[in-house]
Amino acid sequence: MISSSLHPETVRAECRPRRRWLAFGLTARAIWLLAAGLLLALPGFFQARLAYGMLAWDALVVLAALWDGARLPAAKRIAVERSWSNAPALDSETEIEIAMEQDGDVILDCCIVDDLPGGLTAAPVTLRLRAFPRARAALRYRIEPRERGDARTGSVYVRYRSPLGLVERWAVALLEQTVRAYPALRQGEEQEIFLARGRQVELQLRQAQQRGLGRDFESLREYLEGDDLRDVCWTATARRGQLITRRYQSERSQPVWVVLDAGRLLRGRTALESGDRDGAGRAQLGHSKLDYACSTAVAVAQLALFSGDRVGLLVYGQTVQQRVLPGRGGAHLRQIIEALAVARAETSEADHLRATATLNRYQPRRALILWITDLAETAMRPEVVDGATQLLRRHVLLFVAMAQRDVEAIAQARPKNAAQMFRASAAQELTSRRERVLAGLRERGALTLDLDPSELTSAVLNQYLRVKERAMI
Repeated sequence: MISSSLHPETVRAECRPRRRWLAFGLTARAIWLLAAGLLLALPGFFQARLAYGMLAWDALVVLAALWDGARLPAAKRIAVERSWSNAPALDSETEIEIAMEQDGDVILDCCIVDDLPGGLTAAPVTLRLRAFPRARAALRYRIEPRERGDARTGSVYVRYRSPLGLVERWAVALLEQTVRAYPALRQGEEQEIFLARGRQVELQLRQAQQRGLGRDFESLREYLEGDDLRDVCWTATARRGQLITRRYQSERSQPVWVVLDAGRLLRGRTALESGDRDGAGRAQLGHSKLDYACSTAVAVAQLALFSGDRVGLLVYGQTVQQRVLPGRGGAHLRQIIEALAVARAETSEADHLRATATLNRYQPRRALILWITDLAETAMRPEVVDGATQLLRRHVLLFVAMAQRDVEAIAQARPKNAAQMFRASAAQELTSRRERVLAGLRERGALTLDLDPSELTSAVLNQYLRVKERAMI
């Protein structure tokens, strides 16, 4: 599985005192016992000698606390370990194990706080663990990453006490490490369906291949009049003493480029379902459009590599952020996933023409280009359309635009007053202009999709399989 090769390393460290001085304190139990001594002071109002009972009780509690604290092992005698069961990825849970070993002489009741960044969890996780002397104690908890990219984890903070519970000590284990959260990795039954269909399409193409077409070598045969002299195999001709020509077949392995727009339009976040709202009743925001695009790119790369194609990646904003040349294999897929994990949406408009020039430079031959972007709200023709038109002269283009669900909802709503009427008119104009732009691309030969981000992956995978089935590249 992909995730097993991407999960973070296990880190382990000895604890150190939380503070240089006074890295311990009385517990609530000890304070309550000291407060209980005040009850013994009540008889002192009637007879002064009885007030000494309170002092004796408090002295006993303090001595017991000192003895209890002396039994607790020093912080350096405790080791803490953090390990990850799988690679952190969007829309999937990651299980983390916190383990502790201590070589003291008493059982320790521990309160552990694992300081993880906000991109991995909404709040620090607090755990309770009982550690026996010279034995490994561990517990697990789950998180669901909220953002892609690199995140720096913090330390693990430990408060420990004995079962008597009069004194606790404070320690910290420096388990800082860089953890990379990846796009959603599609695995399971749905992905298996697409892979099985991809295998079926590949078998059909092999059965229907036509000899003499394409540039994949198939076999040798004698030269016939009308054959291209460039196809003559001179080494075989020298061995046999007569002209021998190469015979070719349709290519089974095609280059596929995934091009992702990382400009400002892909920064927008989609709202979750209407039932998911915060405390103020507002709809909670989900992943960004770029997150959905990266997840789709991973799924397409998996399916294309499984089908025998070579996959390349281009992520661009004002400049090219990530570039992976076409290749095959598991190591190449991992390189693509690593590049997608660190892709970041920029605050400015992306330079689409620069991306087009870069792509034409690295891919001069015909290829399938999957371009995931969005259309700017402008009365002029968007620049991305000019770039797409340039690609259509040489490549097969699958142009995918992120649908704007909120604008469509406004356009379809029935206005109840003048303000809503003007909003609906503006939304309808934007929707109509968007449809005209996509229709113009279809007239020039592009394959277009205008989809809600949550529906993006399945639709793009199906379109890729249709392109393969029709042998369009």
